Amino acid sequence: MGKIIIRAAVKADLPILKEFEQGIISTERPFNSSLKSEKICYYDIGALITGDNSTVVVAEEDGVLVGSGYARIKESKAHLIHDFHCYLGFMYVASSHRGRGVNQLVIQELIKWGKLQGMHDFYLEAYADNSSALKAYEKIGFKTSLVEMKLSQ
Repeated sequence: MGKIIIRAAVKADLPILKEFEQGIISTERPFNSSLKSEKICYYDIGALITGDNSTVVVAEEDGVLVGSGYARIKESKAHLIHDFHCYLGFMYVASSHRGRGVNQLVIQELIKWGKLQGMHDFYLEAYADNSSALKAYEKIGFKTSLVEMKLSQ
């Protein structure tokens, strides 16, 4: 196994990144019965790559993409003490590379980018029943701050 490199995504990465997105959606379907059954998309990855207030990074090993994530500057709710925050998403690691700290490297790079943008507050979302994701984020230092609840009748 080679060294994992974290780098900025480029438009040429889009085909693989779109596959990663479908991997995320497949993983999340068991946690959300409200997701449509047909092919869906969560992100405009191309816009996140080229955006002024966002970045997409990839984890690469021996020229093969094995992970991804994005950071985006968002306006915070008016009642919070910070006007803007950095939102993290699109966290994906290929099954062959899980448990090797790839996600942690991606998140560290996204936080570094956010800090360079002047951000001090970082948010992300995970399904409450996705214990492996929650443990991974807690290991990095994230703490649960708000739980969304849903009722379907």
